[in-house]
Amino acid sequence: MSTWRRAEPEDAVALRDLERLASRAGLAHVFGDLPYPDDDVLARWTILLADPGVRVEVVEDDDGLVVLCAHDGTSLRHLAVRPDRWGAGWGRAGVERAHAAGARRLWVLADNTRARALYGSLGWTPSGTTQECPWPPWPTEVEYVAP
Repeated sequence: MSTWRRAEPEDAVALRDLERLASRAGLAHVFGDLPYPDDDVLARWTILLADPGVRVEVVEDDDGLVVLCAHDGTSLRHLAVRPDRWGAGWGRAGVERAHAAGARRLWVLADNTRARALYGSLGWTPSGTTQECPWPPWPTEVEYVAP
C-alpha cells in the first residue's frame, strides 16, 4: 500500500472532491438528485484542517486522493475511499488507523450498508443512539462504538 500523509490546508478542495465522489457513488439512494453542498463541505474541511485536535490523513496516487481519514482521538470523523479503489482495503486501513489513535466512536448513515458492513467486520457495533444528518434530506445517522 501507498504511504499515508497528513493532509495540509491546500488539500481542502481535493478532500471535498473525494468526499463528493464517494458520496455520489455510494449514497445516491439516500441523497438522490439533491445538489451536493460543495461550499458547506469545503468550509467544513477548511475548519477541520485548521483544528489541531483533528488529524486528517490521506493517501494519493497519480489519479489523486485514494482515501481520506479524519479522526480526533476519540471519534472517527470522516472516511472516504475513491470508488475505483473500493474493495482494496483502504477503508479498513483508515478505520484501523483511527482506532489505533484512540477513536472509539463514529456516526454512519443508517442506509450506508457498505460502510456499516465494514465497521461491523472490524467489531464496531451500533450503540443504540441515532441522530439526524446535517445535510438534506436529513437521513438518520447511527452511532457505532469500537470494542
